[in-house]
Amino acid sequence: MMAAKSGNSTQNVFLAQHCQQNRQSHTRFLSSSCALSMRSAHLLQGCRLAWPDKSAMRLHTLTKHRIDLGNRASIHCNAVQCTSAVSSFEKIDFLKLQNGSDIRGVAVAGVKGEPVNLTEPVTKAIAASFAAWLLEKKKPAESKRLRISVGHDSRISAQKLQDAVSHGIASIGVDVIQYGLASTPAMFNSTLTEYENFLCPVDGSIMITASHLPYNRNGFKFFTGAGGLGKADIKDILEHAANIYEKFTDTSLKESEEAANAAVRKVDYMTVYTADLVAAVRRDAGNVEKPLEGFHIIVDAGNGAGGFFAGKVLEPLGVVTTGSQFLEPDGMFPNHIPNPEDKAAMKAITQAVLENKADLGIIFDTDVDRSAAVDSSGREFNRNRLIALMSALVLEEHPGTTIVTDSVTSDGLTSFIEKKLGGKHHRFKRGYKNVIDEAIRLNSIGEESHLAIETSGHGALKENHWLDDGAYLMVKLLNKLASARASGSGSGGKVLIDLIDGLEEAAVAVELRLKIDQNHADLKGGSFRDYGEAVLKHLENTTSSDPKLKKASNTYEGVRVSGHGGWFLLRLSLHDPVLPLNIEAPSNEDAVKLGLAVLAAVKKFAALDTSALDKFVQQ
Repeated sequence: MMAAKSGNSTQNVFLAQHCQQNRQSHTRFLSSSCALSMRSAHLLQGCRLAWPDKSAMRLHTLTKHRIDLGNRASIHCNAVQCTSAVSSFEKIDFLKLQNGSDIRGVAVAGVKGEPVNLTEPVTKAIAASFAAWLLEKKKPAESKRLRISVGHDSRISAQKLQDAVSHGIASIGVDVIQYGLASTPAMFNSTLTEYENFLCPVDGSIMITASHLPYNRNGFKFFTGAGGLGKADIKDILEHAANIYEKFTDTSLKESEEAANAAVRKVDYMTVYTADLVAAVRRDAGNVEKPLEGFHIIVDAGNGAGGFFAGKVLEPLGVVTTGSQFLEPDGMFPNHIPNPEDKAAMKAITQAVLENKADLGIIFDTDVDRSAAVDSSGREFNRNRLIALMSALVLEEHPGTTIVTDSVTSDGLTSFIEKKLGGKHHRFKRGYKNVIDEAIRLNSIGEESHLAIETSGHGALKENHWLDDGAYLMVKLLNKLASARASGSGSGGKVLIDLIDGLEEAAVAVELRLKIDQNHADLKGGSFRDYGEAVLKHLENTTSSDPKLKKASNTYEGVRVSGHGGWFLLRLSLHDPVLPLNIEAPSNEDAVKLGLAVLAAVKKFAALDTSALDKFVQQ
């Protein structure tokens, strides 16, 4: 953000007291003796904020910045059930807020057994920590102020947390650009878009979302121009945030809020983001203004943040969108869970397509980083089918490329990608960031990969900066429809159906969750992770001696075994004391045989709850 040109006096929004380096730990950002307190009376000058990298503790000097006081938006908290500041802050285990490469917690009271742990002070500490992390990474010149964009989905705690995030960022001397209701992909794009009229590119971005989780939850995703932050970065930021939080007082928080008002601007960035999506489709159709004129496409946003797609993307392309549903944001999600994996959600969009005789239906999750589709006959394009469809599109453009997926994709998909499409299927670990990072790694060692996609609907393309963008995936489908019409090679949804012709699908596909009782004596004080690994090792040894079963050669996660015309995969959950079991087979009888093989191997582990598997094999 440019420095102020007015005669207004500069204001400081944060004073970091001199910190003493903890020489016994080079992996934590601040030692317990570091004192960070908020002030608003004096300019931050000559004070230092300790911020170590992996090799050594380094000190970054936060220099004098002027704050532009013109055209700034004030911050107000008018959210439902806004948590009030307290004089004695609750003890919070910040590391428990980590969910892989995201942060998630409970932001709204009222659900039994789920106390609020994502309060406004906690949020301010996390945002301040990210801003300080970004300053250390960017090391801007004294004349340059960094800026961070902040957006949110439709959750009822969104406004409360947006205000708290803004206060935390501003307290470090970084400018805040508020986008309001936005999508996760748009937030990442704001770090890449070069459009100064919209204050782009920003140096970092925070999306306030908890994806498809219930209304009382919320959380954060973080981006820089290099992409989303990884697990290690999130862990470090949370550790640093815990130290900041310990130094908060009611007075310091109030002062920071007053000072932060001067550091906030509001921008309608979604206008830029949606215009780029529209331009992409027009470009692929030969620069025709309405390349999809006459198509009837229905959008189901599930009352999340994806309602923009109907009016801002489809209609400018000539699409008829009548019958679209749940476009209005409503953080209570009254109609169905905004989740393309949810059966009720897919039933809702399927019914809408059939009732309105539409050519296509599109459904998004809450923050629009996942999506799925339904054709005119009600056939769902999600999970393996969506991966097959996207693989077909990508392999048309990049013959022979490697498609990276998560571990639970089907054998039929592998055959389709490799034998029908001529590509390579690289099955990796679950977790969208794992899949994306693996595709990036393959490219770095000379193995071309253009698509990384999970069965959950997270899909990322090399051409789109490896961003998991549900809207962009659907734009790829629109591109195909538009280009097929322009070339005269086909029209309507049949174009997409034909692309996955030959995909073999299992008659039976189930996922069972085998929980580990962490209080069971069988664990003997050990971790559920160690116990789960022991279960997997025993299963691997047991099945290797069965001539009817064959272990997969390249298993990056869990134990995957083929047999009886199908396969099973038992793996350890990324975050929970659970061993998910996936089984696919040509018949229920064959699926039961696979289930019995697993049950025979794991029944000796008393802390493992096999009731779901017991029920399945007894049917």
